[in-house]
Amino acid sequence: MSLETWLIIGLVLLIAVAALWFCYHQHKLVVRARLMQEAIRNRDLTFRLPTRHLFKGERALQETLNQLGEHIREQVNMGEVESWEKLTRVLTHEIMNATAPIASISQSMLSNPAVKGSQMEEGIRTIHNTVTHLNSFVDGYRKYSELQKPVPQEVDLAPVINEMWQLYQQVEWHNNVHGSLIVKTDPNLLRQILINLIKNAIEAGANKLGMECTKSLEGKVCLYASNNGEPIPADMRSSIFIPFFTTKRSGNGIGLSLSRRLLTIQGGMMSLLDNPHSGFTTTFLLEFPR
Repeated sequence: MSLETWLIIGLVLLIAVAALWFCYHQHKLVVRARLMQEAIRNRDLTFRLPTRHLFKGERALQETLNQLGEHIREQVNMGEVESWEKLTRVLTHEIMNATAPIASISQSMLSNPAVKGSQMEEGIRTIHNTVTHLNSFVDGYRKYSELQKPVPQEVDLAPVINEMWQLYQQVEWHNNVHGSLIVKTDPNLLRQILINLIKNAIEAGANKLGMECTKSLEGKVCLYASNNGEPIPADMRSSIFIPFFTTKRSGNGIGLSLSRRLLTIQGGMMSLLDNPHSGFTTTFLLEFPR
């Protein structure tokens, strides 16, 4: 065969290989799109698809989509916090309006000589005590949730974690937060968040706590707070950040919802990991803004 024939054959083979590679590359892009679609359908906005072996434009688009999932998750969390905050404000207002006259009337009846010593006194006193306790709880939550505006500043996580260790030495600590890890947050609110998490863990029977830090691909500092307390039931995991929801008989359902709100209003996020860290039953993830 002539040189010209060989050149034609080589060119055809090159075109065929290029066509096969192009089809394979397009198939990979389709698979990526389907994976992202499935993740969004399952409300898993933490997806991160690799950007290797992509053209410059495709890489930029993939990076943008990865970041978009993160932004959507932030907006969803912020929207949930704001919605529950508004609902809680309305509910506490309505409860106070409804129970105030009951407390007043029952108090007046208990002062009535005709009621004292009668069979009705015990029932009226029970009503009065119950309503007074409910008013006290609702008013306490209202004041507790009317937080000061955060004043974010550069905070080194390691000393703050050491402070927590000094406060709660009755549990075994596994602290992997060392060196200088600077985050932008209000130090007082950060301490309140950590105290809430630790108290919840101890109330759940934990005798071992774990703290660990990493950095995400977006440059966020991620603090993992783990404990070996009683696991949160699977059917309750999606509800633990709802105000007044609790898995404990003695709990009031304020700590976790308030902690998440404290972090969210500063541009951070709090979530419960589906798979806790090794050696623990529960792991919370605290993400701080860049």
